[in-house]
Amino acid sequence: MSWPPESPSGLIGAEIAGYRVERELGRGGMAVVYCAKDLRLGRTVALKLLAPEYTRNDAFRRRFAQESRVAAAIDHPHIVPVFEAGEADGILYIAMRFVSGLDLRALLDREGPLPVPAALRIAAQLASALDAAHARGLVHRDVKPGNVLVAKGIDSDHPEHVYLADFGLAKKSLSLTGFTSAGEFVGTLDYVAPERITGRPVDGRSDQYSLACVVHETLAGAPPFRCADHLELLWAHQYAPPPALSAERPGIPGEADEALRRALAKVADDRYDTCLDFVGALRDAVAAVGLRRRTSTLVDMRVRAGRAEPGPDRDAGRSEVPEPPAWAGPVLRSPR
Repeated sequence: MSWPPESPSGLIGAEIAGYRVERELGRGGMAVVYCAKDLRLGRTVALKLLAPEYTRNDAFRRRFAQESRVAAAIDHPHIVPVFEAGEADGILYIAMRFVSGLDLRALLDREGPLPVPAALRIAAQLASALDAAHARGLVHRDVKPGNVLVAKGIDSDHPEHVYLADFGLAKKSLSLTGFTSAGEFVGTLDYVAPERITGRPVDGRSDQYSLACVVHETLAGAPPFRCADHLELLWAHQYAPPPALSAERPGIPGEADEALRRALAKVADDRYDTCLDFVGALRDAVAAVGLRRRTSTLVDMRVRAGRAEPGPDRDAGRSEVPEPPAWAGPVLRSPR
């Protein structure tokens, strides 16, 4: 089997490990993802095939198998389920749930900055997924809009359902088995945490940094650091203070800047303990400008823990709640 396939149709119709390849969904330097039919169960899956050179490295194969088992054991509504992982015809593969919808990269390219309620809902779902993985000792290592799938939600209160994909199975294995040379790492530069650049230990707070970069982009239309070349970008992640979100998005209060600054701290110990803590602080700051009422979520409860709720006496004499700002209106627009 030649790799990578010379054209998107190179493997169309081929049967690999009980899956019939139907069409290409996307490709990168180390893998190609196809829409495929599971011939045993009759369901549609996303089938990720890794380049053959990884299969030939025994250490990589062992790491891949171990990480696949950990990822498959995570049962979370916002993590793309892994159905199966293995090796066939000299190719490592991962079969995952096929999610119909756009990824966040395509959505941002089409729509630009999102309405604030939509951005916060997406952030909360991603934070919940990341914290669940971190509790299992799994770090994503490549949180970016292209790895966030946005499917249709169940009702008007939940207009989108977000899945975090590509859970770093091969990325951790690459970093631990010698496939990256000195000065290189696996990930996307716009969202990479400073400790990954310098080779310091990585944990869930590295994903939190990347999540904060993604959240900034959903609200401002671009990641926090925008540089002319890669070296400048790497320098900015390590040393430059992040820009104030409130200066880039009208209506965002200054308190939100502090939440982003802490999640984007250069030293992991200075960040929030969890991703939900970060999103909770951001949502709490934004709520101060009159975000419309909605059903409480896990993030809300985390933020309110240990804090008295406003009661009738405390509300006495308070001025009428102001009209919500313009961005608190429609959530995700319908496809054109």
